[in-house]
Amino acid sequence: MAQQQARAVKSRVVRCPACGGDSIYAPSNPFRPFCGERCKNMDLGAWASEGFRVPAEEPPQED
Repeated sequence: MAQQQARAVKSRVVRCPACGGDSIYAPSNPFRPFCGERCKNMDLGAWASEGFRVPAEEPPQED
Protein backbone atom coordinates (compact mmCIF):
# COMPACT_ATOMS: atom_id res chain seq x y z
CA MET A 1 0.00 0.00 0.00
CA ALA A 2 2.77 2.49 0.90
CA GLN A 3 4.58 1.72 -2.35
CA GLN A 4 1.46 2.57 -4.34
CA GLN A 5 1.18 5.92 -2.55
CA ALA A 6 4.86 6.68 -3.16
CA ARG A 7 4.40 6.04 -6.88
CA ALA A 8 1.37 8.30 -6.99
CA VAL A 9 3.41 11.30 -5.82
CA LYS A 10 4.34 13.56 -8.73
CA SER A 11 7.99 14.19 -9.42
CA ARG A 12 9.03 17.80 -8.95
CA VAL A 13 10.69 19.58 -11.86
CA VAL A 14 13.40 22.07 -10.88
CA ARG A 15 15.88 24.22 -12.77
CA CYS A 16 19.28 22.56 -13.36
CA PRO A 17 21.91 24.71 -11.59
CA ALA A 18 24.41 24.16 -14.41
CA CYS A 19 22.48 24.65 -17.65
CA GLY A 20 19.17 26.10 -16.47
CA GLY A 21 17.14 23.36 -18.13
CA ASP A 22 14.44 21.21 -16.57
CA SER A 23 15.58 18.56 -14.11
CA ILE A 24 13.43 15.94 -12.44
CA TYR A 25 14.02 16.08 -8.70
CA ALA A 26 13.15 12.52 -7.77
CA PRO A 27 14.96 9.30 -6.81
CA SER A 28 14.63 8.21 -10.45
CA ASN A 29 17.22 10.90 -11.38
CA PRO A 30 20.58 9.85 -9.90
CA PHE A 31 22.11 13.21 -10.91
CA ARG A 32 19.61 15.44 -9.06
CA PRO A 33 19.50 18.39 -8.78
CA PHE A 34 21.29 18.34 -12.14
CA CYS A 35 19.57 17.25 -15.34
CA GLY A 36 22.25 14.72 -16.25
CA GLU A 37 25.76 13.42 -15.79
CA ARG A 38 27.33 16.12 -17.98
CA CYS A 39 25.99 18.99 -15.87
CA LYS A 40 26.93 17.22 -12.65
CA ASN A 41 30.50 16.72 -13.88
CA MET A 42 30.77 20.33 -15.08
CA ASP A 43 29.81 21.52 -11.60
CA LEU A 44 32.24 19.13 -9.92
CA GLY A 45 35.02 20.31 -12.26
CA ALA A 46 34.31 23.95 -11.39
CA TRP A 47 34.64 23.17 -7.68
CA ALA A 48 37.80 21.10 -8.24
CA SER A 49 39.48 23.88 -10.24
CA GLU A 50 38.43 26.45 -7.61
CA GLY A 51 36.02 28.14 -10.00
CA PHE A 52 33.66 28.58 -7.07
CA ARG A 53 35.07 30.34 -4.05
CA VAL A 54 33.66 31.51 -0.76
CA PRO A 55 34.85 35.05 -0.04
CA ALA A 56 37.04 35.24 3.03
CA GLU A 57 37.31 38.16 5.37
CA GLU A 58 40.75 39.60 5.88
CA PRO A 59 41.99 39.16 9.45
CA PRO A 60 42.58 42.42 11.31
CA GLN A 61 46.07 43.84 10.94
CA GLU A 62 48.14 43.82 14.11
CA ASP A 63 50.25 46.93 14.61
